[in-house]
Amino acid sequence: MTRKTTIKDFSRPGGQVAEIDSADLMPLPPPYDQIAKPPIRKLTEDQLRRMDASLDGVAAIGIALPATPEEEKIFIEKFLAGLEKLFTAENNWTFLQPLVHTLEYCVKCQICSDACPTYLASGRQDIYRPTMRAEILRRIISTYIKKENPLLRKFKASDIQLNAQTIIRLGELAYRCTLCRRCAQVCLLGCDNALITREIRKIFSQQMGIAPKEIHEKGSVHQIKVGSSTGMTPPALTNILEFIEEEIEEKTGKKIKIPVDKKGAEILLLHNAGEFIAWPENLEAFAILFDAAGIDWTISSDLAGYDAVNYGVWYDDVQFARVALLHAQAAKKLGVRKISLGECGHAHKAMIVIADRILTGDLNIPRESAIPLMEEIVLSGKIKLDPSRNNFPVTLHDPCNMVRLMGIVQPQRRILEKICPQFREMTPHGVENYCCGGGSGFAITQSTNFPDWRSSVSGRMKLKQTLDAFQDVPGPEIKKYVCAPCSNCKGQYREMFNYYDVWKKSGIFYGGLVELIVNAMTDLKEPFIQWEWH
Repeated sequence: MTRKTTIKDFSRPGGQVAEIDSADLMPLPPPYDQIAKPPIRKLTEDQLRRMDASLDGVAAIGIALPATPEEEKIFIEKFLAGLEKLFTAENNWTFLQPLVHTLEYCVKCQICSDACPTYLASGRQDIYRPTMRAEILRRIISTYIKKENPLLRKFKASDIQLNAQTIIRLGELAYRCTLCRRCAQVCLLGCDNALITREIRKIFSQQMGIAPKEIHEKGSVHQIKVGSSTGMTPPALTNILEFIEEEIEEKTGKKIKIPVDKKGAEILLLHNAGEFIAWPENLEAFAILFDAAGIDWTISSDLAGYDAVNYGVWYDDVQFARVALLHAQAAKKLGVRKISLGECGHAHKAMIVIADRILTGDLNIPRESAIPLMEEIVLSGKIKLDPSRNNFPVTLHDPCNMVRLMGIVQPQRRILEKICPQFREMTPHGVENYCCGGGSGFAITQSTNFPDWRSSVSGRMKLKQTLDAFQDVPGPEIKKYVCAPCSNCKGQYREMFNYYDVWKKSGIFYGGLVELIVNAMTDLKEPFIQWEWH
C-alpha cells in the first residue's frame, strides 16, 4: 500500500516521518517469499541520542540535532547560504542550467515515480518518490530564498517550516536515492530529479562539512592523501601486484608481468583499486587478456593513478575535481595515448563524462571504456575461445553509469552471445535496467542500520530481477553467474547475496565480464572462474 507523506509531515518537529513496514515491501519470488522478510534493525538508544533518524528510522549520514537554539540558527543559515550558491554561475557553473530547468519545469506527473526502483520496492512509500526531494527544495527556495508574499505562498502551496530537523531529514533523503537517473530517462520534460539529489548532497558537503564518512573521510580524502580509497599506498601496490602475478602463473602456467609506469604506452588502465583487494581475479583477467591480444598497456603507481575511484562525483565538486586532476596528471606523466576505464561504472561517469568540465589543454587526454576494447579483442579472432567452457546459465546486470548514462549497451552483449551458450537477459534490460541498489556510494556505506535498508529496499528490485532471470533453474544444484561489469555493483551484489543467503539458496555467483572471456580461452588448462563464494 502507498504510504502518504505530506510536506507538513516532513517539516513537523519530533516524531518519525515514514515507517518501513516489511509487510509492504515488494514481494520476492520463491523461495524468498516463504521466509520471514529481513528486518531493518532499530537504532539503539545511544545512536538515537547521537543522530537524528526521524526521516524513516534509518541513518546514512548520522547528523546530530543542534544542542541549542543558537546552534540551530547557525545550522539553518549555513544550509540556506549553500542553497543560494547553487543558483549563481560563479559557484555552480557546472550544473546550474539543468538544476534550474528541473526545479522550474517539473509538473509532478509522477511518471518518474513508477520508474524508481526504490519507490516501487518500498511498497510505494511517498517519501521515496523522486519528486519529493525536489518539491521540498522548491518550497524552501520559494519561502526562504525568493521570500515570496505569504498570501501567494498560500495559493502556490510553497509554505514549509524550516528547522534543523527539516534540513537533516532532507540530507538523509538525499541518501535514499542511488542517482541511477531512471527518473530522468522517463521524464517527458527532461527534468533530472537525481541531479536535485546530488546537489542537495553538495550543499551538505561543500557548505556544511557533512557527508557519510565512507564516502568522504575514508573515500575522497583518503585517496588524495594516501593514494587509494582502499588505504593501499603506492609501495603496497608493488606487493599486491606481485601476489597477482603469482596467482596468474598458478592459474595459467604463464609468467605475465603487469606493466607499471610504462612510458608511452597505448593505454593507461585506470582500475578500481577495490578490485586489487576484494576481486584480484578481475585485474588478473585483464592482464591475461591484454597479454594474449598483444595490447600495449600500463598502470600507474602515482598517487591515485592506480585507483579509478572518484567518490566526489556523488557529492562534492571540489573533491571530484581534485581526484580527476590526479588521474589526468598520472596519464600525462606517462605520455600514454589514452586512458581506458576498467569495470567500474562510477569511474566511467567521473572520468569520461563529468571530467570534461575541468580537463582542458594537455590534460584533456582521450578517455574511453574498456568494454568496447574487450569486444574488439573477442570478435577479432586474436584469441581462441571455446564457448562450452562457459556452458552455465549467465545473465547480465547493466551498470547505470555505463549503460543508461553513456549508451554502452551492445558490446557486452555481443561478447556474451559469443562466449556464453546459456546467456539470458534480465527484464527489463539495457538502458531500462534497474540499479543494483548500491549506486552513489551505497555499496560502501556501512553506517548504523543503513546496510539493512540498502539490501531490503534499494537493492530489492535488482535481487528480484536476478532471481527472475534464473527462474527456470532456481535451485542451488545448478551454478549460475550474474555478470556485473562494475566494481561498485559487485560490492552491492556481495552484500545483498550475503544478506539473503543467495549462494546457498539459489547457487548464483557474481563476477565481471573479463573473467568470462578469460574462462573461455582455449589455451588455459584449468577453468579461470573458481566457484567459491567471496
